[in-house]
Amino acid sequence: MGNMKCIKRSNSIIILVPYPAQGHVTPMLKLASAFLSHGFKPVLVTPDHIHNQIVPKVEQNDKILCIPIPDGLDKDAPRDFFAIEKAMENTMPGHLESLVHQLDHQDGDQVVCIVADLLASWAIDVANRCGVPSAGFWPAMLATYRLITAIPDIVRTGLISDTGFPKQLGGICLPNQPMLSSEDLPWLIGTPASRKARFKFWKRTLDRSKTLPWLLVNSFPNEYCTNGEQQLDHHPLVKMNTQAQQPLVFPIGPLSKHTTIKNPSFWEEDTSCLTWLDKQNPNSVIYISFGSWVSPIGEAKVRSLALALEALGKPFLWVLGSSWLGGLPNGYLERVSRQGKVVSWAPQLEVLQHKAVGFYLTHCGWNSTMEAIQCQKPLLCYPVAGDQFVNCAYIVKVWRIGVKLIGFGQRDVEEGLKKVVEDAEMSNRLRKLNERTMGDEANLRAVANLSAFIDDQLKILTLGFSSNGVHDYDL
Repeated sequence: MGNMKCIKRSNSIIILVPYPAQGHVTPMLKLASAFLSHGFKPVLVTPDHIHNQIVPKVEQNDKILCIPIPDGLDKDAPRDFFAIEKAMENTMPGHLESLVHQLDHQDGDQVVCIVADLLASWAIDVANRCGVPSAGFWPAMLATYRLITAIPDIVRTGLISDTGFPKQLGGICLPNQPMLSSEDLPWLIGTPASRKARFKFWKRTLDRSKTLPWLLVNSFPNEYCTNGEQQLDHHPLVKMNTQAQQPLVFPIGPLSKHTTIKNPSFWEEDTSCLTWLDKQNPNSVIYISFGSWVSPIGEAKVRSLALALEALGKPFLWVLGSSWLGGLPNGYLERVSRQGKVVSWAPQLEVLQHKAVGFYLTHCGWNSTMEAIQCQKPLLCYPVAGDQFVNCAYIVKVWRIGVKLIGFGQRDVEEGLKKVVEDAEMSNRLRKLNERTMGDEANLRAVANLSAFIDDQLKILTLGFSSNGVHDYDL
């Protein structure tokens, strides 16, 4: 190869850019750990406030370099969806671009890829400007990505307007997906102005993702499979444009199979709940958590759920952040102190693995859904926003490992629990889904898919750089 410089994997940097929220940073850290196990140098890039929360939780021997960049927001400023979007579009790109140039060719290293969470699609533009190959990362199930890519088709068929509003109430059904309500689309959150702005965000994300050659998905193949049971008999209402450019998709989930890295919580976990669980009967406890990145459901609903749990008389463990406490009735914590335990944050995976937990009342976030499948816990579903409605549809209609609650009244929760308890086959379906998604065969498939991405990416890199006479790779 003459004067070509030989670069090994140990000198090859992969920059990972998550959307700055707990549910996105956690799977991206696991992906970074997986790249590390393949011999690369992973670099996780987050805003300062995220960096300060995760660095103490990422052990030094993980060898994952975490680098902060400014987001331009004041330290105490609220970081809601739109503040984060403004920071990602206006402030963070310039800093990432400078970082790429700084890391490239430093100590013989080279930035070989930028992996961008699709909700942080601004990083794709940075990669293109820097001449660095980029791959997308979708931290949720593939079905929700397919729903986003179907936006042009849903508009074209007249189900929604070109600003994202449903033109008619009813169902939306894509090929090989369960029926969704037109009100369950991921961008329909908040006021009309908020919904319009979120739809614009998703369209921009879709436009940028069209330039990607690869997409890594934190999910498993054949999501629509029902463990050999009868498929849902839905005819798609939206014909897909199969000519549209799509990246090569690699299902690599669940990412826990690639790494042993502990979930780095942004908040202090109250481990006293594990001692409390030790004192409860097997499969008796209702665990309630609505995740890390979901707006309070409102004080009225918190109060309703609190009273329903008290009336049921069953033991419960409730993760209730400070912004939710205002909904509790006066004297509630004292009244239920013998029956239940309320904590601000819990070590969720350890909780779900505990033999005392029998039911999980959840918002249906994807990470929580995967952990429930991993621990084989039946679900009481109350989706709140975003992709949670799609996840709920799969949980209830396709996999049939949970039921959807229509409200938080005592009768609503009672009926939901009754349906789960009386479904004698639910535990069997959970076991089969666990094996199909997290068993040995699934593990090998996930590892093989990640290796296939690496091989494909490095093959293109080698051909591209060698043809220019710049670099050659010793792989």
